[in-house]
Amino acid sequence: MDDNRSFFGLQKILVTLLVLSGSVSASTMMLIKSSSSNAQSTENTNVNNLPIKVGIQQQIEELKAIMLQSWQQQVQTKGFSYTLPQRFQGAIVNAAKLAPEQKVIALTFDDGPWPESTAQVLDILKKNQIKGTFFLIGQNVKNYPGLVKREIAEGHVIGNHTWHHWYQFLNPQAAAYEIDHTADLIYQVTGIKTNLFRPPGGIMHNGVASYARNSKYAIILWSSDSVDYSRPAVPKLINNVFRRAKPGGIVLMHDGGGNRSKTVQALPEIIANFRKQGYKFVTIPELLEMQDKDQKLTANKKTVQN
Repeated sequence: MDDNRSFFGLQKILVTLLVLSGSVSASTMMLIKSSSSNAQSTENTNVNNLPIKVGIQQQIEELKAIMLQSWQQQVQTKGFSYTLPQRFQGAIVNAAKLAPEQKVIALTFDDGPWPESTAQVLDILKKNQIKGTFFLIGQNVKNYPGLVKREIAEGHVIGNHTWHHWYQFLNPQAAAYEIDHTADLIYQVTGIKTNLFRPPGGIMHNGVASYARNSKYAIILWSSDSVDYSRPAVPKLINNVFRRAKPGGIVLMHDGGGNRSKTVQALPEIIANFRKQGYKFVTIPELLEMQDKDQKLTANKKTVQN
């Protein structure tokens, strides 16, 4: 968790510096333009403020370089990963085992990043102040790295969903490529070493899930399937989500892999309905942390009683 806070803190500082840099640059350009106009009528135009502006700009650029270098060094030496309780390393998770009164739900999105629909989903989540978990396809990360960076910048969690999204049986070498090549690219783009994996189609016996488990990934499946990949009518899609929704549940939706307009249309109502039922939204790491905490408390109580 401390690594994540450090990562996002550095990001915020860099963004702030960029904004300040833009403001100073704009001010400098306006000053130069104004000076140029005055020079047409007065040969000896005084631009005493310009060196000051340039000096501030130089300081900001130096600070940006220092912060970027520090971030890159941390990524190279340690990397960043999500906090994952040991009990979930190599485990298969369909939902968190929580008490009924713990009304939390995790929204997850597969097959992205994807043009238009990923940005639309992110817009909806941002408007509703919700963090989701996105399982990414490697070749889509390669094609649309900017969307992945936006997911991280806005506080969402990302997981590995293989490079090609193949369903057929893969030998160990092919399975390793599908997972490791995707993990490497995610790391290059974001600095994140994700330890969350979702097998394409939820298939557990074609080689990739076994490789992921042996590599200590948490295998994240789902308890509530929207079936949005078949593009049902919006009311049907919403009904699919709530048919098996429960505290600690994991909802499967898709932001990529095809036309996801139905998902985009349904998402605001899905969020509103969950909130009406008293649910709060969490990411997969938060969900697993809640279960781990509950199980530790239960174990401690049993020890005291004995």
